[in-house]
Order: sequence, then structure tokens, then C-alpha cells
Amino acid sequence: MIRVVLADDEVMIRSGIRSILESDPRIEVVAEAGDGREAVELVLRHRPDVVVLDIRMPLLDGLAAAEELAGVAPSARVVMLTTFGEQAYVERALGDGALGFLLKAADPRELINGVCAVAGGAAYLSPEITRRVIASYRDPDRAREARARGAVAALSERERDVLALLGAGTTNAEIGSSLHLVEGTVKGHVSALMLKLGVRNRVEAAIIAHHAGIVADGRGE
Repeated sequence: MIRVVLADDEVMIRSGIRSILESDPRIEVVAEAGDGREAVELVLRHRPDVVVLDIRMPLLDGLAAAEELAGVAPSARVVMLTTFGEQAYVERALGDGALGFLLKAADPRELINGVCAVAGGAAYLSPEITRRVIASYRDPDRAREARARGAVAALSERERDVLALLGAGTTNAEIGSSLHLVEGTVKGHVSALMLKLGVRNRVEAAIIAHHAGIVADGRGE
């Protein structure tokens, strides 16, 4: 079971999100919060696998809650859920360690897929947000792409293979299956390549994979 703590200050919306999540037999919502402060307290009490946070909440908003959770409960993987798709929100959430960023207007299946992907260690952004994030990192003079290729060149062949699959949004388990590696070995490669690339999370690593041109139609080169 994927254990989830859900936080949204609107009761009806929170109830709807819970119904969507628990329609999947793999997911259990173990607690609900009406504000960010309560969300942090419930995460510390229940130690869930995933925390779904609305951005706009009283007392402590979702972004501030994600930042606090990164320090006090780093094993809890954060999914931001919002009606706002502004770039600044996305960048701050990713900088605070969030692995998922979904729009409330998205298809309910996307919410389930996002929670399951993040629980498995992968990053998951709504397609619309992914396009904005990737586009925002493009330099017309290709300088950023050149830097990305230079950074990737420092990786081992196996780390490069892992990065190519990570860039396609795959989970550690899926990477292991594709490369015939146990999941623990995949985690080791992911940690090593993130250190070499100087990135803070899987999303930033995925962006480098895209700029370096090592991701092709969702399967890598």
C-alpha cells in the first residue's frame, strides 16, 4: 500500500481527491489536513510514503510545508497539487524537494499515476507543466545544451543509461527492469549521477537529460 497524507483547506475538494486516490487499491489516505501546519504534524505522526499538498492553504502554505518537510521528514515524497501553474511556483516546489507537481484540472488518472510514480521514486509533472519547465531552460544559443552534454560526458556509461531512462519519467523499478539491475543498484546509480551533475532532485537531472539529447520518445537512446 502507498500511504498518503492529503492536505487541502477546502473540505469538498479534499474529499474528492481522497475518493479519487482511494479508488485505486494500491493507495490508502491515512490522514487529512486543512492547512500546512497540520499537514506537517500529521506527516510526523503517520510517516506516509507520499504527501499531497495544496499550494494555497492557511497558517502554512503548501510550498512552505514542503520546505519544512524536506528537513524534518525527508523520506516523505511530496506532490504539489494546485490550480496555479505559474513557473515560480514550480521552480520553488522543485527546489524544496517536491517530486510531483499536478494541476487540479488534470484527469483523475493523472493524480493516481503521479502519486504512484512519486511513491516509486520517480518525478512526475503534469504534461503542461513539463513543457513549461523544459521550455524555460532552453537557451537560443544552445549554450545550456552544450553545458548539459559536457556534464553528461562525466558520467559512466551505466549512469548515462540510467539518466536517459530517468529523463523519460521512469521509476527506479522500471529502470531496473529495463537495464536488468536490482532496484538498490539503480538507487546507487541515481545518487551517484545526481552528485556528479550537481543537481538537487530527479527533475533537475531529467532536465539535463533532455538538454543533452539522451532522451528519445520516452525510452532513452
